[in-house]
Amino acid sequence: MTKLEQVFEHILTHYRGIFATLFLLPISAGYGAFDTIRNWLAFRFNSAPAKHDARVAAVIGQILDWQQQGAEQKLCTARSGWKTMSELVPKYKLSARKIEVGLYDILEIDEQRRIVRLEPLATMGQISRSLISRGWTLPVVPELDTLTVGGLIMGFGVETSSHKYGLFQHICAAFEIVTAEGKLVKCSPTENAELFYQIPWSHGTLGFLVAAELNIIPVKKYVRLEYQPVFSLDSMVEVFEQASRDTDHNDFVEGLMYSSDQAVIMRGRFSDEVGADGVINAIGRWYKPWFYKHAQTYLTQKKQGVEYVPVRDYFHRHTRSYFWAMEEIIPFGNNPLYRTLLGWALPPSIELLKYTETQTTQRLRERYHVVQDMLVPIRHLKQSIAYFDEHFRLYPLWLSPMAIKDHGRQPGFVHPLIMKDGTVDEMYVDIGAYGTPGKANFDNAVALPLLEKFVIEQQGYQALYARTFMSSEDFRTMFDHSDYDRLREQLPYCRQAFEEVYDKVSSKGRVAPIEMKKLAKRT
Repeated sequence: MTKLEQVFEHILTHYRGIFATLFLLPISAGYGAFDTIRNWLAFRFNSAPAKHDARVAAVIGQILDWQQQGAEQKLCTARSGWKTMSELVPKYKLSARKIEVGLYDILEIDEQRRIVRLEPLATMGQISRSLISRGWTLPVVPELDTLTVGGLIMGFGVETSSHKYGLFQHICAAFEIVTAEGKLVKCSPTENAELFYQIPWSHGTLGFLVAAELNIIPVKKYVRLEYQPVFSLDSMVEVFEQASRDTDHNDFVEGLMYSSDQAVIMRGRFSDEVGADGVINAIGRWYKPWFYKHAQTYLTQKKQGVEYVPVRDYFHRHTRSYFWAMEEIIPFGNNPLYRTLLGWALPPSIELLKYTETQTTQRLRERYHVVQDMLVPIRHLKQSIAYFDEHFRLYPLWLSPMAIKDHGRQPGFVHPLIMKDGTVDEMYVDIGAYGTPGKANFDNAVALPLLEKFVIEQQGYQALYARTFMSSEDFRTMFDHSDYDRLREQLPYCRQAFEEVYDKVSSKGRVAPIEMKKLAKRT
Protein backbone atom coordinates (compact mmCIF):
# COMPACT_ATOMS: atom_id res chain seq x y z
CA MET A 1 0.00 0.00 0.00
CA THR A 2 1.42 3.39 -1.02
CA LYS A 3 1.74 6.32 1.39
CA LEU A 4 -1.20 8.07 -0.29
CA GLU A 5 -3.35 4.94 0.02
CA GLN A 6 -2.44 4.68 3.71
CA VAL A 7 -3.49 8.29 4.29
CA PHE A 8 -6.75 7.73 2.42
CA GLU A 9 -7.53 4.60 4.42
CA HIS A 10 -6.78 6.46 7.66
CA ILE A 11 -9.25 9.20 6.72
CA LEU A 12 -11.97 6.70 5.70
CA THR A 13 -11.49 4.75 8.93
CA HIS A 14 -11.13 7.48 11.54
CA TYR A 15 -13.01 10.38 9.95
CA ARG A 16 -15.81 8.47 8.26
CA GLY A 17 -18.52 10.95 9.29
CA ILE A 18 -16.62 13.90 7.82
CA PHE A 19 -15.79 11.96 4.63
CA ALA A 20 -19.44 10.90 4.24
CA THR A 21 -20.57 14.51 4.72
CA LEU A 22 -18.10 16.08 2.28
CA PHE A 23 -18.09 13.44 -0.45
CA LEU A 24 -20.74 10.73 -0.15
CA LEU A 25 -23.71 12.99 0.60
CA PRO A 26 -23.26 15.25 -2.49
CA ILE A 27 -22.76 12.24 -4.79
CA SER A 28 -25.75 10.44 -3.28
CA ALA A 29 -27.96 13.53 -3.52
CA GLY A 30 -27.01 14.09 -7.17
CA TYR A 31 -27.70 10.50 -8.11
CA GLY A 32 -31.00 10.55 -6.19
CA ALA A 33 -32.14 13.71 -8.00
CA PHE A 34 -31.31 12.21 -11.39
CA ASP A 35 -33.20 9.02 -10.53
CA THR A 36 -36.25 10.97 -9.33
CA ILE A 37 -36.38 13.04 -12.54
CA ARG A 38 -36.01 9.93 -14.72
CA ASN A 39 -38.81 8.13 -12.89
CA TRP A 40 -41.08 11.19 -13.03
CA LEU A 41 -40.58 11.61 -16.78
CA ALA A 42 -41.27 7.95 -17.45
CA PHE A 43 -44.46 8.07 -15.37
CA ARG A 44 -45.60 11.51 -16.62
CA PHE A 45 -45.25 10.72 -20.31
CA ASN A 46 -46.36 7.10 -19.98
CA SER A 47 -43.24 5.90 -21.82
CA ALA A 48 -42.63 2.82 -19.70
CA PRO A 49 -45.39 0.48 -20.98
CA ALA A 50 -44.37 1.00 -24.59
CA LYS A 51 -40.76 0.09 -23.83
CA HIS A 52 -41.52 -2.76 -21.43
CA ASP A 53 -42.21 -5.45 -24.04
CA ALA A 54 -39.02 -4.59 -25.92
CA ARG A 55 -36.98 -4.77 -22.72
CA VAL A 56 -38.46 -8.16 -21.85
CA ALA A 57 -37.73 -9.37 -25.38
CA ALA A 58 -34.12 -8.29 -24.84
CA VAL A 59 -33.93 -10.39 -21.66
CA ILE A 60 -35.28 -13.41 -23.55
CA GLY A 61 -32.78 -12.81 -26.34
CA GLN A 62 -29.85 -12.86 -23.91
CA ILE A 63 -31.02 -16.17 -22.45
CA LEU A 64 -31.45 -17.74 -25.88
CA ASP A 65 -27.91 -16.59 -26.76
CA TRP A 66 -26.67 -18.31 -23.59
CA GLN A 67 -28.36 -21.54 -24.66
CA GLN A 68 -26.92 -21.39 -28.18
CA GLN A 69 -23.42 -20.81 -26.79
CA GLY A 70 -23.51 -23.95 -24.68
CA ALA A 71 -25.30 -22.84 -21.49
CA GLU A 72 -22.15 -23.46 -19.47
CA GLN A 73 -22.20 -20.56 -17.00
CA LYS A 74 -24.74 -19.89 -14.29
CA LEU A 75 -26.95 -16.84 -14.87
CA CYS A 76 -27.53 -13.75 -12.73
CA THR A 77 -28.76 -10.19 -13.24
CA ALA A 78 -26.23 -7.61 -14.39
CA ARG A 79 -27.29 -5.21 -11.63
CA SER A 80 -24.31 -4.33 -9.45
CA GLY A 81 -24.04 -6.40 -6.29
CA TRP A 82 -23.05 -3.22 -4.47
CA LYS A 83 -26.64 -1.96 -4.80
CA THR A 84 -28.16 -4.62 -2.55
CA MET A 85 -29.33 -3.71 0.96
CA SER A 86 -27.08 -6.41 2.43
CA GLU A 87 -23.77 -5.33 3.93
CA LEU A 88 -22.23 -8.15 1.86
CA VAL A 89 -21.65 -8.35 -1.90
CA PRO A 90 -22.59 -11.34 -4.12
CA LYS A 91 -19.43 -13.23 -5.01
CA TYR A 92 -21.19 -15.43 -7.59
CA LYS A 93 -21.63 -12.41 -9.89
CA LEU A 94 -17.92 -12.58 -10.76
CA SER A 95 -18.25 -15.96 -12.48
CA ALA A 96 -21.88 -15.98 -13.63
CA ARG A 97 -23.10 -14.75 -16.99
CA LYS A 98 -24.82 -11.41 -16.46
CA ILE A 99 -28.26 -10.79 -17.94
CA GLU A 100 -29.19 -7.14 -18.34
CA VAL A 101 -32.61 -6.59 -16.73
CA GLY A 102 -33.01 -2.79 -16.79
CA LEU A 103 -36.64 -2.62 -15.65
CA TYR A 104 -37.29 0.37 -13.34
CA ASP A 105 -40.77 1.68 -14.07
CA ILE A 106 -44.39 1.77 -12.95
CA LEU A 107 -46.33 0.29 -15.83
CA GLU A 108 -49.98 0.76 -14.92
CA ILE A 109 -52.26 1.80 -12.07
CA ASP A 110 -55.58 0.00 -12.52
CA GLU A 111 -57.91 1.66 -10.02
CA GLN A 112 -60.86 -0.52 -10.99
CA ARG A 113 -59.02 -3.77 -10.21
CA ARG A 114 -57.06 -2.10 -7.39
CA ILE A 115 -53.80 -3.27 -8.91
CA VAL A 116 -50.51 -1.58 -9.75
CA ARG A 117 -48.28 -3.28 -12.32
CA LEU A 118 -44.57 -2.62 -11.82
CA GLU A 119 -41.14 -3.54 -13.07
CA PRO A 120 -38.83 -5.21 -10.54
CA LEU A 121 -36.44 -2.30 -9.96
CA ALA A 122 -39.15 0.21 -9.10
CA THR A 123 -38.40 1.50 -5.59
CA MET A 124 -40.58 2.09 -2.56
CA GLY A 125 -39.86 5.82 -2.67
CA GLN A 126 -40.86 6.01 -6.33
CA ILE A 127 -44.01 3.93 -5.77
CA SER A 128 -45.25 5.78 -2.69
CA ARG A 129 -44.87 9.15 -4.45
CA SER A 130 -46.79 7.98 -7.52
CA LEU A 131 -49.57 6.12 -5.73
CA ILE A 132 -50.27 8.63 -2.95
CA SER A 133 -50.68 11.41 -5.53
CA ARG A 134 -53.51 9.29 -7.00
CA GLY A 135 -55.12 8.47 -3.63
CA TRP A 136 -53.72 4.93 -3.29
CA THR A 137 -50.99 3.03 -1.49
CA LEU A 138 -49.57 -0.44 -1.23
CA PRO A 139 -50.94 -2.22 1.86
CA VAL A 140 -47.33 -2.96 2.88
CA VAL A 141 -44.73 -0.21 2.24
CA PRO A 142 -41.29 -1.28 3.54
CA GLU A 143 -39.65 1.85 4.85
CA LEU A 144 -36.42 2.58 3.08
CA ASP A 145 -36.84 4.58 -0.15
CA THR A 146 -34.37 2.52 -2.17
CA LEU A 147 -35.86 -0.93 -1.52
CA THR A 148 -36.98 -2.46 -4.82
CA VAL A 149 -40.04 -4.52 -5.70
CA GLY A 150 -37.87 -7.35 -6.99
CA GLY A 151 -35.72 -7.46 -3.86
CA LEU A 152 -38.78 -7.48 -1.59
CA ILE A 153 -40.39 -10.30 -3.58
CA MET A 154 -37.33 -12.46 -4.17
CA GLY A 155 -36.13 -11.79 -0.62
CA PHE A 156 -38.67 -10.64 1.92
CA GLY A 157 -40.40 -7.46 2.99
CA VAL A 158 -42.08 -6.56 6.24
CA GLU A 159 -43.64 -3.37 7.59
CA THR A 160 -45.74 -2.20 10.49
CA SER A 161 -48.94 -2.98 8.54
CA SER A 162 -47.84 -6.62 8.11
CA HIS A 163 -49.86 -7.75 11.14
CA LYS A 164 -52.88 -6.95 8.97
CA TYR A 165 -51.76 -7.75 5.42
CA GLY A 166 -48.87 -10.18 5.85
CA LEU A 167 -45.44 -9.96 4.27
CA PHE A 168 -44.77 -8.09 1.02
CA GLN A 169 -45.30 -11.34 -0.90
CA HIS A 170 -48.88 -11.51 0.43
CA ILE A 171 -49.92 -8.30 -1.37
CA CYS A 172 -48.72 -9.71 -4.71
CA ALA A 173 -51.45 -10.69 -7.19
CA ALA A 174 -49.29 -11.95 -10.08
CA PHE A 175 -45.71 -12.28 -11.31
CA GLU A 176 -44.20 -12.31 -14.79
CA ILE A 177 -41.05 -14.41 -15.01
CA VAL A 178 -38.63 -15.15 -17.81
CA THR A 179 -37.45 -18.71 -17.24
CA ALA A 180 -34.08 -20.21 -18.10
CA GLU A 181 -35.85 -21.81 -21.06
CA GLY A 182 -36.33 -18.32 -22.45
CA LYS A 183 -40.10 -18.21 -21.98
CA LEU A 184 -42.21 -15.43 -20.48
CA VAL A 185 -44.51 -17.02 -17.90
CA LYS A 186 -47.28 -15.28 -15.96
CA CYS A 187 -48.23 -16.84 -12.65
CA SER A 188 -50.87 -16.10 -10.04
CA PRO A 189 -52.94 -18.05 -7.50
CA THR A 190 -55.04 -19.37 -10.40
CA GLU A 191 -52.42 -19.60 -13.18
CA ASN A 192 -49.17 -21.54 -12.75
CA ALA A 193 -49.94 -21.42 -9.02
CA GLU A 194 -47.05 -23.66 -7.94
CA LEU A 195 -44.54 -21.26 -9.47
CA PHE A 196 -46.39 -18.25 -8.00
CA TYR A 197 -46.07 -19.53 -4.42
CA GLN A 198 -42.40 -20.48 -4.77
CA ILE A 199 -41.09 -17.19 -6.18
CA PRO A 200 -41.02 -15.27 -2.85
CA TRP A 201 -37.72 -15.91 -0.98
CA SER A 202 -36.30 -17.70 -4.07
CA HIS A 203 -33.61 -15.05 -4.77
CA GLY A 204 -33.80 -15.35 -8.54
CA THR A 205 -33.22 -19.11 -8.61
CA LEU A 206 -36.38 -19.92 -10.61
CA GLY A 207 -36.19 -17.22 -13.27
CA PHE A 208 -35.88 -13.49 -13.90
CA LEU A 209 -38.71 -11.37 -12.53
CA VAL A 210 -39.75 -8.83 -15.18
CA ALA A 211 -43.05 -7.52 -13.77
CA ALA A 212 -45.35 -7.88 -10.79
CA GLU A 213 -48.93 -6.95 -10.02
CA LEU A 214 -49.48 -5.70 -6.47
CA ASN A 215 -52.71 -4.96 -4.63
CA ILE A 216 -53.41 -1.33 -3.73
CA ILE A 217 -55.76 0.21 -1.16
CA PRO A 218 -57.17 3.75 -0.70
CA VAL A 219 -54.90 6.01 1.32
CA LYS A 220 -55.73 8.88 3.65
CA LYS A 221 -53.83 12.08 4.33
CA TYR A 222 -52.42 11.23 7.78
CA VAL A 223 -51.52 8.41 10.09
CA ARG A 224 -52.85 9.02 13.60
CA LEU A 225 -49.89 7.74 15.62
CA GLU A 226 -50.24 6.91 19.30
CA TYR A 227 -47.05 6.53 21.36
CA GLN A 228 -47.18 4.39 24.51
CA PRO A 229 -44.05 3.99 26.68
CA VAL A 230 -43.73 0.75 28.66
CA PHE A 231 -41.33 0.01 31.49
CA SER A 232 -41.08 -3.76 31.81
CA LEU A 233 -40.57 -6.68 29.45
CA ASP A 234 -43.84 -8.30 30.51
CA SER A 235 -45.71 -5.07 29.90
CA MET A 236 -44.09 -4.61 26.51
CA VAL A 237 -44.99 -8.14 25.37
CA GLU A 238 -48.59 -7.77 26.56
CA VAL A 239 -49.16 -4.34 24.98
CA PHE A 240 -47.38 -5.24 21.73
CA GLU A 241 -49.20 -8.55 21.21
CA GLN A 242 -52.59 -7.06 22.03
CA ALA A 243 -52.01 -4.22 19.55
CA SER A 244 -50.72 -6.63 16.89
CA ARG A 245 -53.77 -8.87 17.06
CA ASP A 246 -56.19 -5.91 16.98
CA THR A 247 -56.37 -5.54 13.21
CA ASP A 248 -59.79 -3.88 13.35
CA HIS A 249 -58.46 -0.74 15.05
CA ASN A 250 -54.73 -0.66 14.20
CA ASP A 251 -53.49 -0.17 10.64
CA PHE A 252 -49.90 -0.02 11.91
CA VAL A 253 -48.10 -1.44 14.94
CA GLU A 254 -44.42 -0.87 15.78
CA GLY A 255 -42.20 -1.35 18.80
CA LEU A 256 -38.85 0.28 19.53
CA MET A 257 -36.99 -1.29 22.46
CA TYR A 258 -34.39 0.96 24.08
CA SER A 259 -33.40 -1.55 26.79
CA SER A 260 -34.57 -4.91 28.07
CA ASP A 261 -37.37 -3.25 30.06
CA GLN A 262 -38.04 0.04 28.26
CA ALA A 263 -39.83 0.43 24.96
CA VAL A 264 -42.22 2.63 23.02
CA ILE A 265 -45.15 0.85 21.37
CA MET A 266 -46.81 2.74 18.52
CA ARG A 267 -50.28 2.17 17.10
CA GLY A 268 -51.30 3.94 13.91
CA ARG A 269 -54.41 4.25 11.82
CA PHE A 270 -55.27 6.19 8.69
CA SER A 271 -57.05 9.52 9.13
CA ASP A 272 -58.20 12.29 6.79
CA GLU A 273 -58.57 14.83 9.57
CA VAL A 274 -56.45 16.08 12.44
CA GLY A 275 -58.32 15.37 15.68
CA ALA A 276 -58.36 17.46 18.82
CA ASP A 277 -56.29 14.77 20.59
CA GLY A 278 -53.06 15.54 18.74
CA VAL A 279 -51.09 17.84 16.44
CA ILE A 280 -49.52 17.47 12.99
CA ASN A 281 -45.89 16.37 13.01
CA ALA A 282 -44.27 16.31 9.57
CA ILE A 283 -41.50 13.99 10.72
CA GLY A 284 -40.16 13.57 7.18
CA ARG A 285 -38.86 17.13 6.92
CA TRP A 286 -35.09 17.30 6.73
CA TYR A 287 -34.62 19.33 9.91
CA LYS A 288 -36.71 17.03 12.11
CA PRO A 289 -35.03 14.71 14.65
CA TRP A 290 -34.37 11.16 13.55
CA PHE A 291 -37.56 9.23 14.19
CA TYR A 292 -36.25 6.77 16.75
CA LYS A 293 -34.87 9.69 18.77
CA HIS A 294 -38.20 11.46 18.58
CA ALA A 295 -40.09 8.34 19.73
CA GLN A 296 -37.70 8.01 22.66
CA THR A 297 -38.82 11.36 24.08
CA TYR A 298 -42.12 9.74 25.08
CA LEU A 299 -40.12 7.24 27.08
CA THR A 300 -37.89 9.77 28.82
CA GLN A 301 -40.87 11.99 29.63
CA LYS A 302 -42.92 8.95 30.74
CA LYS A 303 -45.99 10.09 28.88
CA GLN A 304 -48.31 8.88 26.14
CA GLY A 305 -49.04 11.04 23.14
CA VAL A 306 -50.81 11.30 19.81
CA GLU A 307 -49.57 12.89 16.59
CA TYR A 308 -50.94 13.13 13.08
CA VAL A 309 -48.15 12.29 10.65
CA PRO A 310 -48.43 12.98 6.89
CA VAL A 311 -48.78 9.54 5.37
CA ARG A 312 -45.67 9.53 3.21
CA ASP A 313 -43.61 10.87 6.12
CA TYR A 314 -44.83 7.92 8.16
CA PHE A 315 -44.06 5.35 5.48
CA HIS A 316 -40.42 6.49 5.19
CA ARG A 317 -39.84 7.67 8.77
CA HIS A 318 -36.64 5.63 9.24
CA THR A 319 -35.05 6.38 5.85
CA ARG A 320 -32.93 9.43 6.78
CA SER A 321 -31.23 7.63 9.66
CA TYR A 322 -31.37 4.06 8.23
CA PHE A 323 -33.23 3.28 11.45
CA TRP A 324 -30.27 4.09 13.78
CA ALA A 325 -27.35 2.86 11.68
CA MET A 326 -26.52 6.43 10.61
CA GLU A 327 -25.44 7.28 14.17
CA GLU A 328 -22.40 5.01 13.80
CA ILE A 329 -21.52 6.44 10.37
CA ILE A 330 -22.19 10.15 11.07
CA PRO A 331 -22.28 10.44 14.89
CA PHE A 332 -23.15 14.13 14.71
CA GLY A 333 -25.88 13.64 12.09
CA ASN A 334 -28.78 14.21 14.49
CA ASN A 335 -27.34 17.46 15.81
CA PRO A 336 -29.94 20.22 15.18
CA LEU A 337 -27.45 22.34 13.24
CA TYR A 338 -26.38 19.43 11.04
CA ARG A 339 -30.00 18.47 10.36
CA THR A 340 -30.90 22.03 9.45
CA LEU A 341 -27.99 22.49 7.05
CA LEU A 342 -27.54 19.00 5.58
CA GLY A 343 -30.49 16.89 6.70
CA TRP A 344 -32.00 17.22 3.20
CA ALA A 345 -29.08 15.20 1.76
CA LEU A 346 -29.36 12.24 4.14
CA PRO A 347 -28.88 9.35 3.88
CA PRO A 348 -25.73 8.62 1.88
CA SER A 349 -26.02 5.78 -0.62
CA ILE A 350 -25.57 2.30 0.87
CA GLU A 351 -23.70 1.39 -2.31
CA LEU A 352 -21.14 4.15 -1.69
CA LEU A 353 -20.85 3.31 2.01
CA LYS A 354 -20.00 -0.28 1.15
CA TYR A 355 -17.61 0.68 -1.64
CA THR A 356 -15.62 3.07 0.56
CA GLU A 357 -15.19 0.60 3.41
CA THR A 358 -11.59 0.05 4.54
CA GLN A 359 -9.80 -3.07 5.75
CA THR A 360 -10.01 -1.75 9.32
CA THR A 361 -13.73 -0.98 9.21
CA GLN A 362 -14.40 -4.31 7.50
CA ARG A 363 -12.53 -6.22 10.18
CA LEU A 364 -14.44 -4.40 12.92
CA ARG A 365 -17.79 -4.89 11.18
CA GLU A 366 -17.22 -8.59 10.59
CA ARG A 367 -16.52 -9.17 14.25
CA TYR A 368 -18.70 -6.64 16.06
CA HIS A 369 -21.37 -5.17 13.81
CA VAL A 370 -24.80 -6.81 13.51
CA VAL A 371 -27.44 -6.35 10.81
CA GLN A 372 -29.99 -9.12 11.30
CA ASP A 373 -33.74 -9.61 11.11
CA MET A 374 -35.20 -12.66 12.80
CA LEU A 375 -38.83 -13.70 12.37
CA VAL A 376 -40.22 -15.59 15.37
CA PRO A 377 -43.75 -16.57 16.46
CA ILE A 378 -45.14 -13.76 18.58
CA ARG A 379 -45.78 -16.19 21.45
CA HIS A 380 -41.97 -16.52 21.71
CA LEU A 381 -41.33 -12.77 21.81
CA LYS A 382 -40.46 -12.57 25.51
CA GLN A 383 -37.83 -15.31 25.42
CA SER A 384 -36.47 -13.93 22.15
CA ILE A 385 -35.92 -10.47 23.66
CA ALA A 386 -34.34 -12.11 26.71
CA TYR A 387 -32.04 -14.04 24.36
CA PHE A 388 -30.97 -10.88 22.52
CA ASP A 389 -30.35 -9.11 25.80
CA GLU A 390 -28.20 -11.92 27.19
CA HIS A 391 -26.15 -12.63 24.05
CA PHE A 392 -26.07 -9.26 22.25
CA ARG A 393 -27.15 -6.41 24.53
CA LEU A 394 -27.89 -4.38 21.40
CA TYR A 395 -30.43 -1.55 21.46
CA PRO A 396 -32.60 -0.18 19.99
CA LEU A 397 -34.36 -3.27 18.64
CA TRP A 398 -37.07 -2.91 16.00
CA LEU A 399 -40.27 -4.90 16.48
CA SER A 400 -42.71 -5.29 13.60
CA PRO A 401 -45.59 -7.79 13.84
CA MET A 402 -46.55 -9.79 10.79
CA ALA A 403 -49.04 -12.41 9.76
CA ILE A 404 -47.64 -15.30 7.74
CA LYS A 405 -50.71 -16.06 5.70
CA ASP A 406 -51.82 -19.65 5.29
CA HIS A 407 -53.35 -19.27 1.80
CA GLY A 408 -55.18 -22.55 2.27
CA ARG A 409 -51.91 -24.42 2.89
CA GLN A 410 -50.54 -23.53 -0.53
CA PRO A 411 -46.85 -24.42 -1.05
CA GLY A 412 -44.21 -21.93 -0.05
CA PHE A 413 -40.89 -21.51 1.77
CA VAL A 414 -42.46 -19.97 4.90
CA HIS A 415 -45.42 -21.34 6.83
CA PRO A 416 -47.57 -20.32 9.83
CA LEU A 417 -46.92 -21.91 13.19
CA ILE A 418 -48.96 -25.09 13.73
CA MET A 419 -49.65 -25.66 17.42
CA LYS A 420 -49.58 -29.04 19.14
CA ASP A 421 -53.38 -29.13 19.14
CA GLY A 422 -53.42 -28.61 15.37
CA THR A 423 -54.51 -24.97 15.45
CA VAL A 424 -52.67 -22.44 13.30
CA ASP A 425 -51.18 -19.20 14.63
CA GLU A 426 -50.03 -16.97 11.81
CA MET A 427 -48.83 -14.02 13.94
CA TYR A 428 -45.06 -13.59 13.99
CA VAL A 429 -42.80 -10.68 14.88
CA ASP A 430 -39.73 -9.41 13.08
CA ILE A 431 -36.95 -8.50 15.51
CA GLY A 432 -34.50 -6.18 13.77
CA ALA A 433 -31.05 -5.87 15.35
CA TYR A 434 -28.81 -3.23 13.77
CA GLY A 435 -25.59 -1.92 15.29
CA THR A 436 -22.73 -2.78 17.61
CA PRO A 437 -23.66 -5.02 20.58
CA GLY A 438 -22.76 -4.01 24.12
CA LYS A 439 -22.06 -7.59 25.19
CA ALA A 440 -18.52 -8.02 26.52
CA ASN A 441 -16.19 -9.99 24.22
CA PHE A 442 -18.85 -10.13 21.53
CA ASP A 443 -17.90 -11.94 18.30
CA ASN A 444 -20.25 -12.44 15.34
CA ALA A 445 -18.57 -15.70 14.42
CA VAL A 446 -19.79 -17.16 17.73
CA ALA A 447 -23.01 -15.22 18.36
CA LEU A 448 -24.71 -15.41 14.97
CA PRO A 449 -24.57 -19.22 14.50
CA LEU A 450 -26.00 -19.60 18.01
CA LEU A 451 -28.74 -17.10 17.17
CA GLU A 452 -29.65 -19.04 14.03
CA LYS A 453 -29.90 -22.21 16.11
CA PHE A 454 -32.16 -20.41 18.59
CA VAL A 455 -34.44 -19.16 15.80
CA ILE A 456 -34.78 -22.67 14.35
CA GLU A 457 -35.73 -23.96 17.81
CA GLN A 458 -38.45 -21.29 18.00
CA GLN A 459 -39.82 -22.35 14.58
CA GLY A 460 -38.72 -19.00 13.20
CA TYR A 461 -36.97 -17.70 10.09
CA GLN A 462 -34.03 -15.47 9.22
CA ALA A 463 -34.19 -12.66 6.69
CA LEU A 464 -31.80 -13.77 3.98
CA TYR A 465 -30.21 -10.41 3.24
CA ALA A 466 -28.36 -10.87 6.55
CA ARG A 467 -25.24 -12.90 7.24
CA THR A 468 -26.01 -16.61 6.95
CA PHE A 469 -23.75 -18.93 8.91
CA MET A 470 -26.07 -21.95 8.79
CA SER A 471 -25.05 -25.21 7.22
CA SER A 472 -27.06 -26.35 4.21
CA GLU A 473 -28.78 -28.91 6.43
CA ASP A 474 -29.84 -26.29 9.00
CA PHE A 475 -30.97 -23.99 6.20
CA ARG A 476 -33.25 -26.73 4.92
CA THR A 477 -34.55 -27.27 8.45
CA MET A 478 -35.47 -23.58 8.68
CA PHE A 479 -36.98 -23.37 5.18
CA ASP A 480 -39.16 -26.04 3.59
CA HIS A 481 -37.56 -26.94 0.24
CA SER A 482 -39.82 -29.80 -0.86
CA ASP A 483 -41.96 -27.93 -3.42
CA TYR A 484 -39.04 -25.70 -4.40
CA ASP A 485 -36.82 -28.70 -5.21
CA ARG A 486 -39.53 -30.36 -7.27
CA LEU A 487 -40.18 -27.18 -9.26
CA ARG A 488 -36.49 -26.71 -10.05
CA GLU A 489 -36.42 -30.23 -11.45
CA GLN A 490 -39.49 -29.57 -13.61
CA LEU A 491 -38.41 -26.22 -15.12
CA PRO A 492 -36.16 -26.74 -18.18
CA TYR A 493 -32.59 -25.45 -17.79
CA CYS A 494 -33.38 -24.25 -14.25
CA ARG A 495 -30.70 -26.18 -12.34
CA GLN A 496 -28.26 -25.54 -15.15
CA ALA A 497 -28.88 -21.79 -15.06
CA PHE A 498 -29.35 -20.92 -11.39
CA GLU A 499 -27.67 -21.69 -8.10
CA GLU A 500 -29.85 -22.82 -5.20
CA VAL A 501 -30.94 -20.17 -2.71
CA TYR A 502 -28.44 -21.35 -0.08
CA ASP A 503 -25.54 -21.07 -2.50
CA LYS A 504 -26.45 -17.42 -3.18
CA VAL A 505 -27.13 -16.18 0.36
CA SER A 506 -24.62 -18.13 2.45
CA SER A 507 -20.97 -17.25 2.99
CA LYS A 508 -20.23 -19.33 -0.10
CA GLY A 509 -22.09 -16.85 -2.31
CA ARG A 510 -21.39 -13.51 -0.61
CA VAL A 511 -18.35 -11.75 0.77
CA ALA A 512 -17.47 -8.48 2.47
CA PRO A 513 -16.89 -5.47 0.13
CA ILE A 514 -13.10 -5.41 0.57
CA GLU A 515 -12.81 -9.09 -0.31
CA MET A 516 -15.01 -8.51 -3.35
CA LYS A 517 -12.64 -5.81 -4.59
CA LYS A 518 -9.71 -8.20 -4.26
CA LEU A 519 -11.55 -10.98 -6.09
CA ALA A 520 -12.61 -8.57 -8.85
CA LYS A 521 -9.00 -7.53 -9.43
CA ARG A 522 -7.93 -11.16 -9.78
CA THR A 523 -10.60 -11.83 -12.38
